[in-house]
Parts: sequence; C-alpha cells; structure tokens
Amino acid sequence: MKLPRDLSGNDLARRLVSLGYAITRQTGSHMRLTTNRGGEHHITIPAHDPLRIGTLNAILREVERHHGLTREELLRAIV
Repeated sequence: MKLPRDLSGNDLARRLVSLGYAITRQTGSHMRLTTNRGGEHHITIPAHDPLRIGTLNAILREVERHHGLTREELLRAIV
C-alpha cells in the first residue's frame, strides 16, 4: 500500500487516535502526541498541509516500531 500524498499533519493526528494517541501540546506549527499503549510513546508531527513524504515516512516508522506493526498493518489501521 502506498503512502497517502495529500495527508496533512492534522489529518494524521486525527487518524492516530485509533492507536491511542492524543495531542498533549502544540507549540507553533508542531503537535506533540502521546500514547500509553505498550508503554509511553511520544511523537512530534508538524501541522503542515500536506506533510512531506519523507516526514510522513519517518513518523510512521516510529509508530510501527513502538506498536510492533508492519507498514501494511499500520496503513490499514489509520486509512
């Protein structure tokens, strides 16, 4: 499954709610999301529209590692 090319930071933050993430703070154009599933984990997402593919890839890689998911499983969960 290909990465979505038109995903904004706000859209990604809303979609990560299904994995237990919630916005804990926002400073300027960056949001900090935290989950307690599988231990505490923080990620930072820029509130850009759209997110650059490399940035999106790096964020998803962090989420995959924390939750022990493959890329396909993660994309199915958030898309």
